[in-house]
Amino acid sequence: MSEFKPDPSCADPQSEGLLPVHDALARIQSSVSVISGFHKVALRSALEQILAEDITATFDVPPHPNSAMDGYAFNSADLQELSFPLHCVGESFAGRPFHGQIQSGECIRIMTGAKMPAGCDLVVMQETTEREKDTVTIHGQHKAGQNVRAAGEDMQAGESLLKCGRRLNAADLGLLASMGIGEVNVRRPLRVAFFSTGDELKSIGQPLSEGDIYDSNRYTLFAMLKKLGIDMVDMGVVPDDPQTLREAFITAAENADAVITSGGVSVGEADYVKAILGELGQINFWKMAMKPGRPLAFGNLQNKPFFGLPGNPVSVMVTFLQFVRPALLKMAGEDPLQPTLTHTAIAGRRIRKRPGRFEYQRGALSVVDGQLSVTPTGDQGSGILSSMSRANCFILLDDDCDGIPEGGEVQVQPFAGLF
Repeated sequence: MSEFKPDPSCADPQSEGLLPVHDALARIQSSVSVISGFHKVALRSALEQILAEDITATFDVPPHPNSAMDGYAFNSADLQELSFPLHCVGESFAGRPFHGQIQSGECIRIMTGAKMPAGCDLVVMQETTEREKDTVTIHGQHKAGQNVRAAGEDMQAGESLLKCGRRLNAADLGLLASMGIGEVNVRRPLRVAFFSTGDELKSIGQPLSEGDIYDSNRYTLFAMLKKLGIDMVDMGVVPDDPQTLREAFITAAENADAVITSGGVSVGEADYVKAILGELGQINFWKMAMKPGRPLAFGNLQNKPFFGLPGNPVSVMVTFLQFVRPALLKMAGEDPLQPTLTHTAIAGRRIRKRPGRFEYQRGALSVVDGQLSVTPTGDQGSGILSSMSRANCFILLDDDCDGIPEGGEVQVQPFAGLF
């Protein structure tokens, strides 16, 4: 009698034929490309949009030398080591400059941001001066160029300001405004269709029968897609019926740039799911060396990128954030992609793990005695969505790691900016 060998299970610490995390990420990234299309938007509508053109400065900013302080401007040739008097012959305000030419022994009262008068090359703060009528006594040590902002100090004409592919932030809008730019070309939003599969799933508002659960995956996917500025097509819950699934896959591919599903990619799922996907496109079913989120389907569905995520809610979030999110950012035209920041933290208590797979444990990151400290947020099961809600980071444990002792160092990936 031959020995029984069960299929690999998500509970197994390791098994042959698992695809490493970095290989899966590289394969996905190399398989997707930037979508075409852009449109012009007003500057205030460009926040978080992806720039579709290079922006170059057309003039110097600031356009002229100006004062960085409230005080007095004069020529450094008049500097003396001890206190010395100067004759104040006028004033220069921001937007109301002094138009004359100062002579030796003269100074100008000047305000922050005001244009430097001709013949002046330094500004002394008013706190280091004394004034009696039109006589200003300068105290202290000073030098040419102090408290003066040079023309073009911020930007120079012809300088590259922003590159195509940049996701515009608040500072970028201010930079564009300082150049008098009121409209910019941005890439059109990426359009993504998504749905959940499973006879047991019900949408919010529907009554639950015995064995039913509410579909949470579409809401986490909605939120993570919205964070990226994606144009979404929520197709709801699709039951495990061959014809209904086939129609849903076709509709999704026809109406979006990419398709995401949750559920239906694990060992033991109905064979017709794989058959339908194979019929409509080219799909790879991977078992990845990671936890949670071992099963993943990726390929093209009628020439549109397709991501088949696991059904467990934590697995959906982990696989989306680690694999789908970078792919969608590339498709949307964000270049260069911003690196996902990781930090070194101290384990607040022992972190358990067996070697064999890369694990994304959910953790609570805090500062203890001036150091980053992290502890797992309870049960790490792939169906425990509360572990994500209570967490603020992933604890990154590589394949060979066999646990982290209390006080040991570990890499963490903060959630900030991810979703």
